[in-house]
Amino acid sequence: MRYNKFLVLGLIIFLASCKKDYLNTVPTQFVAEQSVFSTTEGALGALNGIHRSMWQQYENQDEAGQGSMMINLDLMGEDMVNNGGTATSFTNSIYRWDAHRNVNSSQTLYAYRFYYKIIANADMIINNIDKATGTDAERKAIKGQALTYRAWAHFVLVQLYGKRYDASAKPNNQPGVPIMLTNTTEGQPRATVEEVYTQINKDLDEAIVNLTGYTRPAKSHININVAKGVKARVALTMQDWANAAKFAVEARTGFTLMNNTQYREGFNSVANPEWIWGSAVQNDQGTFFYSFFAYMSNFSANATRINPKSINSSLYNAISATDIRKQVWDPAGVTPPTSGTRFPFTSSKFQVKDIAISVGDVVYMRAAEMYLIEAEANARLGKIGEAQDPLTILAKNRDPNYVPTSTTSQALINEIMFQRRIELWGEGFRFLDLKRTNTPLNRNGANHRASLAVVYDVPAGDNRWEWLIPQTEINANPQMVQNPL
Repeated sequence: MRYNKFLVLGLIIFLASCKKDYLNTVPTQFVAEQSVFSTTEGALGALNGIHRSMWQQYENQDEAGQGSMMINLDLMGEDMVNNGGTATSFTNSIYRWDAHRNVNSSQTLYAYRFYYKIIANADMIINNIDKATGTDAERKAIKGQALTYRAWAHFVLVQLYGKRYDASAKPNNQPGVPIMLTNTTEGQPRATVEEVYTQINKDLDEAIVNLTGYTRPAKSHININVAKGVKARVALTMQDWANAAKFAVEARTGFTLMNNTQYREGFNSVANPEWIWGSAVQNDQGTFFYSFFAYMSNFSANATRINPKSINSSLYNAISATDIRKQVWDPAGVTPPTSGTRFPFTSSKFQVKDIAISVGDVVYMRAAEMYLIEAEANARLGKIGEAQDPLTILAKNRDPNYVPTSTTSQALINEIMFQRRIELWGEGFRFLDLKRTNTPLNRNGANHRASLAVVYDVPAGDNRWEWLIPQTEINANPQMVQNPL
């Protein structure tokens, strides 16, 4: 890994949102490291820069922080349908399984530099905060959040650019991604997948210790629930079922599932009682046509007028008629924004706060996901009752007529994965779920159009499940090894 050129050498302080500034080696909004970290107040300003980077506008229109990655990862699954249009070429390329296998594509470059940029800035906080003037509680809260960011970003990167983790094949010696714990301009080799996960867990364990007792000012900040939620995700991906269930329960402590009225309110507010982690976006700080909502909501933009996103018709048809979630898609096509095109099974799950601007809060973690992790982990352990309990709590909240019927582990796992598909649609989980469970891509028998989807089947374990390292990194780092082409 080489921070030079397209990754920062300094620490981000987002005083303004400039489209290309983050490509500069020393942009004007970067400040001297020693000055920033002389006090906890300065370090907190740096941490706020990372919070802001989660939804900041970057280079291309499909580069608006984590929200854009959520769209990309769901488009690579079978449950989100791209309805087309040349005005949305960014999403067309990733939907066709083309962009992530092109070393020169903007999508693979964006993913690589976005997460490593977060790591670079988290590193600077972690390696300097212990010397900052301030209270011990302040230092711990700042460090715990930075450690969680570093772990989370490495976790996403190793899932994209490495092969899946296989608990039956320890140690997982397949190439992962560079582990970056300090800032350096020297190219770093790829650590093994096992080594990356070891570091991720080390960071999360330390983060949880540091965040104990911390009360955050907003859900855009990271508290112990978020750190434990990431820990639950990591354990689930590593097939560490016991810890996945344990940390999922702890992560959702203090959060309640939303009611059916709230489910139809647009998934746009961190005030929702179910949200554990999300970015609060102010009306005067929106990213206009770059934002998550400019691609996924009722806001009038090219992407929503020409290419509103639909749900897989087969998945939709399998949802119970009494399930509130069925109401966020319309088989006849949601009435589009002004001059828009109507397509079957389009979504109204995400809605802007004000129809005139593309602003909404962006969700990254919800209590519902934690119920599903607990249920899946216990089902894979063969604990039928312990799996049915959290699944039933969630499913009956969404559908009062839900009755648990699965009596075997595999049937229960199938039901849980179905519930994940409908519950977490549009929130960036499907590609990663398919990869971690070693499940093939299958878009057949639904409303995908061959001219747009192009790729309908990808076998489990195929090389195409690994994103290619961007050519920019290959050129800059002599120690970098490319994934199989």
